[in-house]
Amino acid sequence: MRKLMVIGQGYVGLPLAVRAAEVGYDVTGVDVDICRVKLLNAGESFVEDVSSPRLEAVLEAGRYRAVLDPAESPDFDVCVITVPTPLRDGAPDLSHIVSAGRSIAPLLRPGRTVVLESTTYPGTTEELLQEILEDGSGLRAPEDFHLGYSPERIDPGNPHWGLANTPKIVSGVSESSLRAVAEFYGSVVERVVPVSGTRVAELSKLLENTFRHVNIALVNELAVFAAELGIDVWESIDAASTKPFGYLRFVPGPGVGGHCLPIDPSYLSWKVKRSLGHNFRFVELANDVNEHMPDYVAHRVMLGLNQRGLAMRGSRVLLLGMAYKKNTGDARESPAAEVAKRLRRLGADVAAVDPYAEPPAGVEPVELTAAELRRADAVVLLTDHDVFDYALVEEHAAYVFDTRRRCQGDNVELL
Repeated sequence: MRKLMVIGQGYVGLPLAVRAAEVGYDVTGVDVDICRVKLLNAGESFVEDVSSPRLEAVLEAGRYRAVLDPAESPDFDVCVITVPTPLRDGAPDLSHIVSAGRSIAPLLRPGRTVVLESTTYPGTTEELLQEILEDGSGLRAPEDFHLGYSPERIDPGNPHWGLANTPKIVSGVSESSLRAVAEFYGSVVERVVPVSGTRVAELSKLLENTFRHVNIALVNELAVFAAELGIDVWESIDAASTKPFGYLRFVPGPGVGGHCLPIDPSYLSWKVKRSLGHNFRFVELANDVNEHMPDYVAHRVMLGLNQRGLAMRGSRVLLLGMAYKKNTGDARESPAAEVAKRLRRLGADVAAVDPYAEPPAGVEPVELTAAELRRADAVVLLTDHDVFDYALVEEHAAYVFDTRRRCQGDNVELL
C-alpha cells in the first residue's frame, strides 16, 4: 500500500486525504491545529465536501489518521502541501510553505515525491520550496526526489464538481518529476492535465481566479452605475446571457470572499511589480471595485432607510448569510463580515442569520422567524443559502435590500 502525507487538513487538504484513502492509500493528514486533529481522529469533519461518515469509514479501515507533526509518520511515498498562503500588508506570506518544507525535508528519501498545491506566485516551487527541501535533506531534485506543483481547484459546496471529477493540472521540475506527479493524481482523480513546468501551473491558477475577479468587478461596477441610471442591471444581465457565444454570465454581489478571489490576483500583481516593475492595472482596478462593494452596500442600506424616514443609527438591521458563498459555512474573507462592520460603525444594531457560519463579534446571532423579520428596520440578503425561507422574508420584512436577487415584491430593493 502506497503512503501519502497531506500537510494541511482544511478545505483543500482534507478532501484530498480522504479521497486518496478511499482509493487505497495509507494517508497521514498533518495539521498544526490540535483541536482540528482531535476532531478528525474522532471522525468529525468540519469541511462540507467531506461528510463525517466518509471520514469515519477511512478511519475505521485504518487508512487515515491525523497528526500534528510530520515526524510522527515519517514514512511516505508522496507528500502534498496544502497550507494557507495569505497576504500580509499586500505581500505574499509564504511562511506556512516554508514551515511545511522545513518539517518534511529531514524525512525525504530518494525516490519520494513532494507536490505543492498552495496558491502562490510563479516560481515558488523551484525558487523557494526546492531550495528548502534540498538544504534540509542533502538530496537534489530531480536527481534524488521528485518535485512538482498542482494547483487546487476546490469549490466548497459545489454539488456537481468535486475533487475526483475536476480536471487536475499537474507539473514537475523535470520530465521524471512530471511523470511521478501525474501518476499520483491519476490514481486519485479522473483526468490530469500535464503542463510543461511548475511556473506554467502556478500561473494557471492565478489566471483562473484573476479572470473571475476581473469579471465580477466589471458587473459590480456596472450594478453601481445602473442603479444611478435607473436601469435594472439584473434584467440586462439576463438579456446578455441569451447570447450563445462570446459571453459568460457573471452577477454582482456584496463583494468577493474565500481564499481565492480577494487574495490570489494580488499574488500575480505583486509578482509582476516585483519582477518586471510594472503595475497589473486590471487586477488593481478589480481590487479597488470589489473591495469597495461592502461600503456601497452599507451606503445603499442607509439610503433605503432614509427614504423610509429612518436613520441608520439606532436602526435594527438583519443580515441574511455570513458565509462568502451559498450553502457552505466557509466565511474566509467573507464580504458579509465587512458589511456588518460598516453598518455597526454607522450606528446600526446588527443581527445575523446563518445556519452554517458564525457571525463576527458584535453581531447578534438569531433565527429566521417572522418576529425577527418584523423587528428589523432593514433586512439585507448577503448570502443566498437555499435553506432560507424567502417567501417568509418577502411577507414579513418591511424593507429588504437584496444583493443576490432572490426576493421580489414592493418592499424589495435589488443591488
